[in-house]
Amino acid sequence: MAGSTLVERADAGLAAIEQVLVVLLIGGITAIMMVQVVLRYFFGAPLFWAEEVSVQLLVFASVFGLSLLTRRGELVSIDFLPRALSPRASHALMAALGLVMLAMLVFIAWLGWEWIARADVRMELSATTQTPRWYTYVVLPLGLSCMALHQVAVILRHLQGMRRAGETCA
Repeated sequence: MAGSTLVERADAGLAAIEQVLVVLLIGGITAIMMVQVVLRYFFGAPLFWAEEVSVQLLVFASVFGLSLLTRRGELVSIDFLPRALSPRASHALMAALGLVMLAMLVFIAWLGWEWIARADVRMELSATTQTPRWYTYVVLPLGLSCMALHQVAVILRHLQGMRRAGETCA
C-alpha cells in the first residue's frame, strides 16, 4: 500500500506542476500574440519570432494538457462495455486496458527519446529563432513520460477499486 501512496503523491505533484505549466504557457501565448498585434498594427514593427514561439508554446500546452486529461480520466473513450459490467469486472477491464495504454506510452516515449538523441536531430535549428529544434521536440517524449506516470496511478486506482468491489461482494 505504501508504494501506491507514493505513486499517488507523485501523480498529484506532477499534475499540480502540469496545471501551472499549462496556465503559464497559455498566458505566454496570449501575451506574445497581444504584443505582436500592437507592435504590428500600431507601430508597424512586428516581432519576427512571435508566430514560431507561439506555435511551440501551443504544442507544449497541448501535450501537457493531454497528460492532465490522462490523470483525470477525461480522454475521449467509448465506455458502454465498462458500464455494462459489474464494478469489479469494470475495474479489471479498465486496469487491463490501462496496461495496454501504458505499454504504448512507454514505447512511444522511448522512441521519442531515441530520436532526440540522434546527432542530426540535435543539430537542426529553427528557421526564425535559430534555436535547436530538439528543445521543441523533447516535449513529446517528456509529455508521454508524464502520461505514463499518470497511467500507472490510474491502473493502481482501478486495481484498488477492483479489490474494494470484491470485498463488498464477499
